[in-house]
Amino acid sequence: MPVTDIAHDLDRLTITITAQFAAPVQRIWEIYADPRQLEQVWGPPGFPATVVEHSLAPGGRVTYYMTGPDGERYHGYWNVLAVEEPRSFTYEDGFAHEDFSPNPDLPVSTCVSTFSEQDGGTRAVYTTSYPSREGLQTVLDMGVEEGARTSIDQIDGLIA
Repeated sequence: MPVTDIAHDLDRLTITITAQFAAPVQRIWEIYADPRQLEQVWGPPGFPATVVEHSLAPGGRVTYYMTGPDGERYHGYWNVLAVEEPRSFTYEDGFAHEDFSPNPDLPVSTCVSTFSEQDGGTRAVYTTSYPSREGLQTVLDMGVEEGARTSIDQIDGLIA
């Protein structure tokens, strides 16, 4: 299991997930840079992702939907803000309508994913910030911590 820690901070409005992978930084980067690999790990088990648009570059956009066991689709998007290949990328992560327009009823977060060499593998830190306590609490109530854990844990199968 790659996820070693998940912490949320209601005062700082953040969720931070730390993971350790038995693969070099470049290999972990490739998972996020390749939409077909990203599809295998973005949604939690039972909610596979389909990436529709993928531009992991500053100003780029990633759109996707996850399909639940009942066939319902959950749409989302990233607006890519910064990229330092292969060490980090920053993006706005939002919920979307079917046409990938933002869903204003759900929170938009800012996510920073960083990868560094550690013990012959990669240490990944995923920090997500929310604009309000209500936004953070909304995603906590939706099960974001367990969903993120099970999604990230799938990376082990991809790098094996």
